[in-house]
Amino acid sequence: MKDRRFQLGLLINPFAGLGGSVALKGSDRVAQLALEKGAQPRAQERMRSALEVLLPFKDHIEIHTGSGLLGETLAREMGFDTQVWHQSAEPSTDEDTNALVRVLAQQLKPDLLLFAGGDGTARDILSTVGNALPVLGVPAGVKIHSGVYAITPLAAGLVIKMLLNGELVSLMTADVMDIDEVAFREGVVRARRFGEMMVPAEPRYVQAVKMGGREVDELVLADIAADVIEQMDDELYIMGSGSTVAAIMEELRLDNTLLGVDLIRDKQLLGRDLTASELLAQTHQYTQIQAQLQNPKAQLKLVITLIGGQGHILGRGNQQLSPELIRRVSRDNIILVATKTKLKALEGRPLIVDSGDPLLDQELCGYYRVTTGFHDYVMYQVASPALD
Repeated sequence: MKDRRFQLGLLINPFAGLGGSVALKGSDRVAQLALEKGAQPRAQERMRSALEVLLPFKDHIEIHTGSGLLGETLAREMGFDTQVWHQSAEPSTDEDTNALVRVLAQQLKPDLLLFAGGDGTARDILSTVGNALPVLGVPAGVKIHSGVYAITPLAAGLVIKMLLNGELVSLMTADVMDIDEVAFREGVVRARRFGEMMVPAEPRYVQAVKMGGREVDELVLADIAADVIEQMDDELYIMGSGSTVAAIMEELRLDNTLLGVDLIRDKQLLGRDLTASELLAQTHQYTQIQAQLQNPKAQLKLVITLIGGQGHILGRGNQQLSPELIRRVSRDNIILVATKTKLKALEGRPLIVDSGDPLLDQELCGYYRVTTGFHDYVMYQVASPALD
């Protein structure tokens, strides 16, 4: 008797994450604008990273998906046995997502639905099937507040690999969260819980729900800001998003983009809420000029913090920080800032990088000095599930 193959439902939101690199803070209702501003679709490659882990198991997997960019194109290209359950429009719409998920849930009931998208995609799936089948998200959106996502695309593949290897993987319910993107673009985080879905209970690879709200301990933030500012010289500083970095900008009395990326030099603001291409252009100009001046002290510095509850430092809400930019900065010039409260809340879990470049993610692994106060530091690990 032939063994039953693993039935994998597959859904890709082709527009997920389009707004991140061009500083639109999301893709809801602005996909066309993002494309016009030069954004590049990334959801296909994010899903590819997850599926590559499963290539040795191809003979044991059947993929059930929608036509074209909903999943068929990628799955067939990678050599998986692929069944198409829904013919989508080109470009696909939210209704195509709902129709595909509905037919899979009602007629097939796959062992797992693997989807690439952001919080909006998770909401669409929730509204269509609730918790009728287990799901796992491949993070491809700008906003990843929900607890139904793997910490990286590779981590999603590793969870399915565990299932294929017969390892005991429990299921748990996880919250589906989303925020108002219109308010988000104005610097206001307004999150809401929409329900819950079933996900594999594997804490190494599946993320927690993001902790909301601004850091309340203003004295600690002021101490962190004072330490970073004391070390500032004539370098070009890329200031990442988040309330901890915002405290540094406030201490400098500079206009800050709480949910964007700014650029400063000599404690003066050079650019705010910059896109990925703008950051690359301005940092390239700076390095070229400094090379002509033969200034050995001229460096690029990146100040970033972690997302509370999740531990991500790259790839969540700061897709403007492209792999090319990170390599230009170099690992040694990354300045991590965080309160000890946020670090303790991780309960020993490592910080995560999810830059979109798996090789870079591995290169960034190791222990970092994290600024937690004025002349106060801790060593903390950055890890990648790809190394397991």
